[in-house]
Amino acid sequence: MNKILIFQFFALIGVSSFGQSLPQDRPNILCLVIEDRSPYQFGCYGSKDIKTPTIDGLAEKGILYTNASSNAPHCSPARSTLITGCYATTFGMDVHRETYITPQNIFFPQLLRDAGYFCTNNSKTDYNTTVNNDKLWDESSSKATYMSKDRKSNQPFFAVFNTEATHMGLVRTITTEDRPDFKKFGIDENNIFLPKHVPDLPEVRSDEAYQLKASQEADSWVKAHLEKLKSEGLTENTIVLFYSDHGGCLPRGKGFPFESGLRIPLVIYVPSKWQKELNVKEGLVVTKNVSFVDFAPTFLSLAGVKTPKFMQGKAFLGTFEKTPEKLQYGFRTNQENYHYDPSRTVSDGHFKYIRNYIPYKPFCLRNLYQWGMPANLAWDEYVMSGECKNPDWLLPYKPKSNEMLFDLEKDPWELNNLSKNPEYKSKLSYFRKQVSKHIRASKDLGFCPREMRKTKKNGLFNWVEETHFPLGNLYNAAELASSATLEDLPELLKLLESPHDELRYWGVVGFCTLGSQKMLKEVPDDLRKMLNDKEPEVVSMAAEAFCYLGEFDLGVNKLVNLLKENYDPAYSSLETLTWYPKQKEMLIKYISTFQKIAAEHANEGNDRMELGVKVRSILVNLGALPLSELYSKKDIEEGIKKNKAGRKFLYPSDIFTN
Repeated sequence: MNKILIFQFFALIGVSSFGQSLPQDRPNILCLVIEDRSPYQFGCYGSKDIKTPTIDGLAEKGILYTNASSNAPHCSPARSTLITGCYATTFGMDVHRETYITPQNIFFPQLLRDAGYFCTNNSKTDYNTTVNNDKLWDESSSKATYMSKDRKSNQPFFAVFNTEATHMGLVRTITTEDRPDFKKFGIDENNIFLPKHVPDLPEVRSDEAYQLKASQEADSWVKAHLEKLKSEGLTENTIVLFYSDHGGCLPRGKGFPFESGLRIPLVIYVPSKWQKELNVKEGLVVTKNVSFVDFAPTFLSLAGVKTPKFMQGKAFLGTFEKTPEKLQYGFRTNQENYHYDPSRTVSDGHFKYIRNYIPYKPFCLRNLYQWGMPANLAWDEYVMSGECKNPDWLLPYKPKSNEMLFDLEKDPWELNNLSKNPEYKSKLSYFRKQVSKHIRASKDLGFCPREMRKTKKNGLFNWVEETHFPLGNLYNAAELASSATLEDLPELLKLLESPHDELRYWGVVGFCTLGSQKMLKEVPDDLRKMLNDKEPEVVSMAAEAFCYLGEFDLGVNKLVNLLKENYDPAYSSLETLTWYPKQKEMLIKYISTFQKIAAEHANEGNDRMELGVKVRSILVNLGALPLSELYSKKDIEEGIKKNKAGRKFLYPSDIFTN
């Protein structure tokens, strides 16, 4: 960093001799949170495409973390992990975006409040619990501030400011028409860096340029908050954290179990007053693993509060700092409402392992919110046109491997799967065992299918406790189903006889695995019974299995009947089938059926939850509808308006009232 920039930074954070800079025995904590951003999109992490001097200054005089993870690639399960200090899977808070009954006293703001802190949140919560999100804070609203009249003199504060101006909604516009001239903001979209996992298409460049513009503007937002601290004389007493709620939103980022969805920028500025006490110094670059699960223990540690026994994370700063975990875990449960598709990850910083439990579902299944990004639509069109020849860019459109292993040092964009390479057999075995141990140690509830959770009247977490549900059997079933071979047939058939809906579900998943990989070519009699199971989610998955096992018409008719009821698992299965050449060919004869359903629901509106857009998505994949008609003209018109308007940052001057 040059001397002028350092001078400007010190001038920005300089301590006022007035205001509330009187001695405090505990630091204030200020979190400046952006959304949907990866580290590479900031100057301090190497970007040459934009200028982020304030954030770079924080890193230069603070701590830059290079291996920070949100644990989940969606905002609500990631935030649920952060707010509890536990993996969201432990309390069944892992489905994005759905609220569940959870224990009441698992949220760190109340512990800070009990310790005397004034806690404010401005203003996004997004925790997957029925507990009143706003009641966890002293103030939680678009006007919440540490300058509140209700905060006592010299009372330490914990304050969060979230901005949604960097959110995917910025680029979720269907079209790139009427976007800004990015060169006016110093961004040349034709020369910006693109990650290797995305194709080099104009729409991809436009989406990335728009996001970079927002990252650059986020720097001004951070600067305004630091200036507010300075004007109030709070700088020398306040630890500042800057981070994103998960990774960036280029395709195969947000929502996916890759580092592009999990890794976050994290910069922490510790004022000189507190550096010695916290055993830190300026300009640190920290490579150790830290994750959202560690944030709550760290916040408490900075306040002098011990980590409660129920929390699974470890404090990485403060009085109760612990040696960091060698391994960093992550999870993904679903894509939007439709695709239940759990994955679990583990990394030691060098190697990264992903376990996919429903491997026959390709990653390209549409999240109809995310697929409103022009980059996603362009990638789909590129692949479906047959013009895409790069095998890296075709990977998401093929069935997943049930195991993935990547060397992050050589392959940071996770394109070269080493799981089949015999040289890495011991590494693969080690990480497989670690994930298996972790889901058991954390009592992971994410293997309970989404629709089944809705039937647990007292909530999934309480139901498991009250019924003494055999979680160990559930984990065994999911692991078996994802890697099933013909040798596993006896065990899969046993699962179909289980009194537990969840175990029967995973038994049927195992038959889908066998059928989709052509290891089994006919329907066993016991599987046939599953078409009349009392649990619709079992029925839907069984119907998909029939489509792989030689009884396509019987299976697809069952799925179509469920689809007519707007049953999301049926939509997921039908879209999955469109990516298998043989099944797609047989599905084409049902085009008129889908067209009739689409016509019946043509006037329902444009919401992605409506049946019409889901059926159009199937018709697009079958070649019966151009991709340009996936979304309506009204959607496109709204997108053009959004491109003109952008998204607004709320600065302290917009928020603070005196």
